[in-house]
Amino acid sequence: MRWKRTVTVVGCHAEGEVGRVITGGVLPPPGETIFDQKRYLEKEADGLRRFLLFEPRGGVFVHTNLVVPPTRPEVDAAFIIMEPTDYPPMSGSNSICVATVLLETGMVPMTEPETRLLLEAPGGLVEAVATCRDGKCERVRVRNVPSFVNALDVDIEVPGLGSLKADVAYGGAFFAIVDAPALGFALTPDEARDLVEVGERIKAAVVEQHPAIHPENSEIHTVTFTQFAAPVETDPEGVKTGRNAVVISPGKIDRSPCGTGTSARLAVLHARGKLRVGEPYISRSPLETVFHAQITATTTLKGVPAVLPSISGRAWITGLHHYGLDPTDPFPEGYALTDTWYRVPS
Repeated sequence: MRWKRTVTVVGCHAEGEVGRVITGGVLPPPGETIFDQKRYLEKEADGLRRFLLFEPRGGVFVHTNLVVPPTRPEVDAAFIIMEPTDYPPMSGSNSICVATVLLETGMVPMTEPETRLLLEAPGGLVEAVATCRDGKCERVRVRNVPSFVNALDVDIEVPGLGSLKADVAYGGAFFAIVDAPALGFALTPDEARDLVEVGERIKAAVVEQHPAIHPENSEIHTVTFTQFAAPVETDPEGVKTGRNAVVISPGKIDRSPCGTGTSARLAVLHARGKLRVGEPYISRSPLETVFHAQITATTTLKGVPAVLPSISGRAWITGLHHYGLDPTDPFPEGYALTDTWYRVPS
């Protein structure tokens, strides 16, 4: 065996959504902040993402997180998120995977029955509290970055769909949130392909017609996800619950209830007066997996009202992988075909 490069990865998923974690073989990228390091990978060293996420080593369903040393002394660990087409500032499911892998592999000491971690993502600091027993991380509660509404009831013209309303909100990335029943969707697994096709058309229209910029970081901009949302209901115990399906470019459905998408929806519900601070909320995916969520507090970002969401979910390690590149391999950065990738990313 003669490899040109090797990368060690721990396989993991959070409530169904794959979030692999790189634990060896990659040096931290240059940059004073984690956002700078993310930007360096994006602009100067995207080959790592392609190597691990594109086929034959990955697939459109794969997300991967690079663990790097924190840039702040109070932080336990930092991570950079790599998805099929980009590097989002934050991800709820990926942060749950990262916390679980850090603790269950011993990269960060585990304390039972509870371990508190301060993690650093490109989008900001993330507080994680892991419930632990017998060496297992049973559940992780993450307090996400401040989330806010950019606009409510935006009129969007979508080719083939006509005019529709969307809420634009930030939960670690910008989302266009649309009414699922109004578009004929029940958010069931058999609708996944149709949701992807419609969701990508909606996203393209929102990007063109409604610019969105983070008030504290102008480099975080543009809607990157479409979220189909079903009406909020109240379960028999009086807890509000909402089903959603988030489309991730270039064409897949988030298998989890999407932590950043849930955070964006919490911001919308709070802005509409439909969810109070501290009120429990259950976010449900098409796979029937759930995140338990709530708004822990309110804040402002340069005068923009925002909420601090809390997302709780479970993750499971699925395997240990040692990926390698043979110097004669004709696909050193992998490949993507439209039979599974919907469209080939640039």
